[in-house]
Amino acid sequence: MSILEDLTHSRIFDLEQPRYAGAPVLAAHAPGYVYTLHRHHEPGTPESRTSASGFYYSTEHSGTHIDALSHQAENMHLYGGREITPRTQTSTGFRELGAETIAPIFRRGILLDVARTRGVDWLRQEQPITQANLEATLRQQSITVQEGDVVLVRTGAGAIWRDPDSYLQASGMETAVSQWLAQQHVFAVGADNMAWDWIGGPDPDLGISLPGHVILLVDSGIYII
Repeated sequence: MSILEDLTHSRIFDLEQPRYAGAPVLAAHAPGYVYTLHRHHEPGTPESRTSASGFYYSTEHSGTHIDALSHQAENMHLYGGREITPRTQTSTGFRELGAETIAPIFRRGILLDVARTRGVDWLRQEQPITQANLEATLRQQSITVQEGDVVLVRTGAGAIWRDPDSYLQASGMETAVSQWLAQQHVFAVGADNMAWDWIGGPDPDLGISLPGHVILLVDSGIYII
């Protein structure tokens, strides 16, 4: 079946969350979203028509986004052992592994509804998502993870996007989840929480926070959505 035929028989799901001032964002990326009115409607202009327009500012990590492989490093090295130098990391961006190098993604995607498997509306921070949770969801949904898949995990937090305080307290993936998905050689992963990882402090074995970011982006070249 051709790509065109695939698209003809497919449904499109918009995963983008609305962007607004005060939307949930990690403290390191605050305020995340800013809009300022640059040109104003004012009296005394040469003609009756006036114009207003503004500037929209946003960090790369506000709202729905994909992590480029340049986003994370370990011991000053990016994916593939690329050393971070003034040549690769510049004031105007990265010369390697930036988001602009990601080709359009057209692959099999699977949605693992872990919140439904665990019988809750949304999983809170004190309920980290484990490898066993993913495997139970796979069994319940009668699907398997295949090499090259895009694996999306539903924590249920997407439904509370308009409640930033609660949204920032949503659950995330334990280290073993990222390790297991990397072993399956998936192409990308994603979740409806803030940072994919469970935000509960450094991993006791790896000694780093957000361990999935290193396992997936740095070690395996797997994108995070």
